[in-house]
Amino acid sequence: MKNKRGEEMAKSIAIFNQKGGVGKTTTNINLGAYLATFGKKVLTVDIDPQGNATSGIGIDKGKIKYSVYDVIIGEIDPKEAILKTCVKNLYILPSTVQLAGAEIELTDVDKREIKLKEAIKSIEDDYDYIFVDCPPSLGLLTINALAAVNSVIIPIQCEFYALEGVGQLIRTVQLVKQRLNPELEIEGVILCMFDSRTNLSTAVVDEVKKFFKGKVYKTMIPRNIKLAESPSYGQPILLYDPKCKGAEAYESLAKEFLNYERKQKRK
Repeated sequence: MKNKRGEEMAKSIAIFNQKGGVGKTTTNINLGAYLATFGKKVLTVDIDPQGNATSGIGIDKGKIKYSVYDVIIGEIDPKEAILKTCVKNLYILPSTVQLAGAEIELTDVDKREIKLKEAIKSIEDDYDYIFVDCPPSLGLLTINALAAVNSVIIPIQCEFYALEGVGQLIRTVQLVKQRLNPELEIEGVILCMFDSRTNLSTAVVDEVKKFFKGKVYKTMIPRNIKLAESPSYGQPILLYDPKCKGAEAYESLAKEFLNYERKQKRK
């Protein structure tokens, strides 16, 4: 991505599914961490009031001076709120519980759907990738995320109701594209919590591939105990257990992501 002066600027991507527990935050932390180890400068923006990406990368929410709430509501310079993480080249604009009230506070604010977009304009030249961790809902915070990014990655859990709600998700993306962000595209779909031992997982993979035609990453993220444990230790999987199946999958996904990026740039 280049700015008007022809300089490289960050590609921004929202990781979004309005269903909770599908691997959204796990993907944000671990895809970002591996890209950072490959030499990319990465910023995670945690716009979920639960703040799981913040705590999952080892940030003590009780010690945060400024958060994404202060950036959106208080118009603090994002550079003042961004923190280093335990991974070199990986930074975070953290979230705190204050953010839960932001949707109500923004109700009567002018340009309320693009507060995040306006806030991160000033830092787009500082990073290679900006990943936004969305809340599991279709509220104003999610609209802000979709209005601020170039594209969306959708994590989908390999379970019976995998595609339930996806139609609504797609409609939301299309609506934001029409009204607020004409550049918005679906970047790709990640299949999470895959279990090769079950027929159900295999059937879901086929169904999702049919629905998203050519947008599904080849790398699938398996069900993995270590992946589930690592956030409670405040570490991405590459630090917590770099040899487990979950770590191998996210490393492979990061490589696939970068290969796709290189192909796109050649076009």
